Amino acid sequence: MTLSSLGLNRLRWSPELAAILLVYFVQGALGLAQLAMSFYFKDELGVSPAQMAALLGITSIPWTIKPLYGWMSDRYPIARYRRRPYLLLSGTLGCLAWSALATIVHSAWAATVAMTVSSLSIAIADVIVDAIVVERTRLEDRAGAGTLQSLAWGSTAVGSIATAYWGGALLDRLSPQAVFGLTATLPLLVAIAALAIAETPLPQSDRASIDRASTSWTQVQQVWRAIKLPSILLPTAFIVVWQATPSAESAFFYFVTNDLGFGPEFLGRVRLATSIASLIGIGIFQRWLRAVPLRSILFWITLISFGLGMTSLILVTHTNRLWGIPDEWFSLGDSVVLTAAGQIAFMPILVLAARLCPAGIEATLFALLMSLLNLSGLLSKELGALLMQGLGVTETEFSAMTALVVITNLTTLLPLPLLRWLPDDSATGKPEPEAIEDLLLDLKAESPASSQMEELAGNTVAISSSIAPSTGES
Repeated sequence: MTLSSLGLNRLRWSPELAAILLVYFVQGALGLAQLAMSFYFKDELGVSPAQMAALLGITSIPWTIKPLYGWMSDRYPIARYRRRPYLLLSGTLGCLAWSALATIVHSAWAATVAMTVSSLSIAIADVIVDAIVVERTRLEDRAGAGTLQSLAWGSTAVGSIATAYWGGALLDRLSPQAVFGLTATLPLLVAIAALAIAETPLPQSDRASIDRASTSWTQVQQVWRAIKLPSILLPTAFIVVWQATPSAESAFFYFVTNDLGFGPEFLGRVRLATSIASLIGIGIFQRWLRAVPLRSILFWITLISFGLGMTSLILVTHTNRLWGIPDEWFSLGDSVVLTAAGQIAFMPILVLAARLCPAGIEATLFALLMSLLNLSGLLSKELGALLMQGLGVTETEFSAMTALVVITNLTTLLPLPLLRWLPDDSATGKPEPEAIEDLLLDLKAESPASSQMEELAGNTVAISSSIAPSTGES
């Protein structure tokens, strides 16, 4: 497998590209504290499965309002910069939040507040770096767009791999608070990466010429009219339904730790294996599936994932023991395959979302699409928690796990009749470009402020163009 076969030769490597990948790497590396946080809530704070789901749901709220960060970045530059200062702010907040968890936090609600600030930090960085990637993606051809998105998410997977095992191994030797202290150093890398972003300050005259209230309303109009396009609305609705089916994740954490007796070190190994599986899934998509129609990928991956998900029944009924297969080996293999399949399904959705975003509102619209996905993921966890409570699954009672596995897997088939809402195009294609271009032309004609705003967006695109060549038709 060569760089050319993966499409990496299409990209010109630069300090900015390295900084972008570093931010994505940190997002994955922050998983260093994932197991520590779960065991901290479960063992030291003594929360129940339902309480853990509710509190962790609160910490996910910053991810559901991502458009706000994109809107602020697009409309309110700091010291004449739209991207760099927000990355600096993100790194600072993250460092402070993890430092607080390591030192002064001693209750469930205080931990929830600190974790929410940490989530806010990551969400801001995610929006800003996504905006930079989207600006570059619009300049790439179909294959180049898929390559850039795959490389970005691949960097997150590499970050997860680099810290996955150590998250569990360190927790076997250190307290959760000590792991939080080590994690506090990672957001500082985001602040360092901000210094390498190639961004030209906005001219003073351009900033003075923009009436902020007028352009903010114009941007709301742009986003609203864009999201109503069938080529954007219907795929987004499908993905929301697909992502919101109930999850049994919290129940399985308590099952594998309290019933099967898995410890932090082994769960660290599982995280390492699934992180590698995620990277393999990205590679499979990039090498063989990036030109396959979305409908075909999602149809077959959904069916395959359903079948694989049902194999969890073997673990919860302990049938694997009758076959002579240890719980650890069966759980590890099952997790690896499901993770790879899920990543293959997710990659074309990310590429499609990026290609849907028109110039001038790319940060806000892409953040809106990702925010809806995050909200759907939060709904999935909460529905799973309600289902777990309804079936009577607790921290010590797991007799209803069979019913939980069957129900949650059957619900993953519900979105299949809605596949027709997706464009019948390759995963890296650009659906309905004429409609999006007509939208921008109409808004430009309706509002003079729109023209000024697009001129500023063009300045940012020109900056990206100087470091990332377009290798084909844009």
